[in-house]
Amino acid sequence: MKTAAFYTLGCKVNQYETDAMEELFLKAGYKKVDFNQPADIYVINTCTVTHHSDSKSRQMIRRAKKQNPAALVVVVGCYAQVAYDELRMMPEADLIIGTVDKSRIIELVEKALKASDPVSAVREFRVEEFFDDLRLEKRHSGRTRAFIKIQEGCRQFCTYCIIPYARGPVRSRKPDRVVEEVEGLVSQGYKEIVLTGIHIASYGMDTGDTDLLGIIKKVHRIEGLERIRLSSLEPTFLSKEFVEEISVLDKLCRHFHLSLQSGCDETLRRMNRKYTSGEYRRIVDRIRDRIPGVAVTTDVMVGFPGETDEEYSKTYEFLEQICLSDMHIFKYSPRAGTPAAGFKDQVDGRVKDSRSKELIKLADRCRKKFYGRFIGQTMDVLFEQWSKTVKGHYEGLTDNYIRVVVPADEDLNNRILQVNLAESRKDYVIGRLVC
Repeated sequence: MKTAAFYTLGCKVNQYETDAMEELFLKAGYKKVDFNQPADIYVINTCTVTHHSDSKSRQMIRRAKKQNPAALVVVVGCYAQVAYDELRMMPEADLIIGTVDKSRIIELVEKALKASDPVSAVREFRVEEFFDDLRLEKRHSGRTRAFIKIQEGCRQFCTYCIIPYARGPVRSRKPDRVVEEVEGLVSQGYKEIVLTGIHIASYGMDTGDTDLLGIIKKVHRIEGLERIRLSSLEPTFLSKEFVEEISVLDKLCRHFHLSLQSGCDETLRRMNRKYTSGEYRRIVDRIRDRIPGVAVTTDVMVGFPGETDEEYSKTYEFLEQICLSDMHIFKYSPRAGTPAAGFKDQVDGRVKDSRSKELIKLADRCRKKFYGRFIGQTMDVLFEQWSKTVKGHYEGLTDNYIRVVVPADEDLNNRILQVNLAESRKDYVIGRLVC
């Protein structure tokens, strides 16, 4: 029996695609082994969001070939799509696929195994590109949340972002295929699903079948499903009407990740973000007013080209005032082929480091403040795993994305239990099971 090993870099969409490719290999008669073991086939699902992602992708490609020089090393994903010329110069890369045709990976692997030279299956996006319908059919051991990819591609073209070039135009998955996959995974024991994609607010815009609200409602009707969570959303998508509609869907988790990037309007304009800080604030207020206890999380970039001390201060003050429940802070990284890579006034790395550290401290304070609002309350927690932070405790998430750890003497995996929240820590809350 041939063996295959997998390594995933980057986002949850990549993880979903890797899981789906694993299933294709298993159906084809391969045995999955750990990536650190010798294997006949190594699949590296790459990321290209930052320079670090590129470097890590190359590192894993070399590691795979070093572990078994006779193995076929398959490079797929965003880095493969936009940096084919770099990858074909790497002798370790035997098959390069890109971000389309992942559903054909077995066919392409069999072709590459018979070839004497490296094989490239990277291609340009077609004008009428269709959704590459990978899917999951079984529950992966220990996991409590299933990520369901409903959409591919992006047409926002933020000036710093390589993803529209790596993922191509917007393509939406057919609603009946989404519902079919969710129903299958719920029957396998999943209690929570996460609707994910590259830009899920665009769902349905290419087909006219339905929109994001429509697919949420279709999934909401599935019996046995207890939680629906959404991946990152474009803030402007949360209109008054949309918020009103979702506020009555009891399975939809009270957690919205609305990417901000900057709290300064001048910086947002250079980024080609389609809103102002004032509009973002009104959207957050709208959600908070309509959905009590909601968690709003975000991404914030520091050191975008031209970000002056004054512009950074505006971002800091905005974030301090709005005090979101969690913030992912990251430093701008130039991506070749994007407009921002050629902008003047690139920010010094030491300045980026300093600003990043300040915002991370602010994020910690806001998170702890949000957690503190729920101390003394009893909430439902979907338990995931033994805690790596607190020995002898099990951990899970509330619907509004509070990480909770409780003392436990048994495996609580995939159980939703009531917990009294007792004590807030930096990035989790200690609770007690309600008997």
